[in-house]
Amino acid sequence: MPNERISMADIDIQKISAAHKPMLASFKSYEKELADFLVEDAIDNQDKSISITYLWFYKPTKELVAYISVLTDAINLQGNLKSYFRKAGITYKSLPALKIGRLCVSDAYLRKGLGTLMIEFTNILAEKIRKDAGLRFITTDAKRNPNPYNDSLHFYKKRGFDVLKEREKGTLPMYKDLIKK
Repeated sequence: MPNERISMADIDIQKISAAHKPMLASFKSYEKELADFLVEDAIDNQDKSISITYLWFYKPTKELVAYISVLTDAINLQGNLKSYFRKAGITYKSLPALKIGRLCVSDAYLRKGLGTLMIEFTNILAEKIRKDAGLRFITTDAKRNPNPYNDSLHFYKKRGFDVLKEREKGTLPMYKDLIKK
């Protein structure tokens, strides 16, 4: 395992397939729900066209170090966001989005820059989709954690995401506008 940050040159990204199934159980994350999704649901969701999961392998060791699942979404425009788009002449009730359904880095590779690289990967994927279909946002649901070291809300805010709707409990829906600077 490297001591320094990992770059995209160190990563091999593959769409999940049945051929990957034997190795999935070896993926370790303190986020049990995310590790379970990878083993129990990721391939089935992909086969049913619900989400696409990209596996991230560290080239020097060929080890599975992270994964990200994406799917389509839409934002219902409300409040300030609705006002902003009305002023811009956009009167739709909702706008299309690409959602980060799951993003997980293995415990041994935390704090090496992989999460940031996965957000950059999603930005690139969104830009590719925008060339062929309407797409305005990237969305996700951030999990609050009392330990700021593991707080996904802070992680996403640092990468340009805004909270869509404040909630007292559960996850917070977040969005990143692909056009607004």
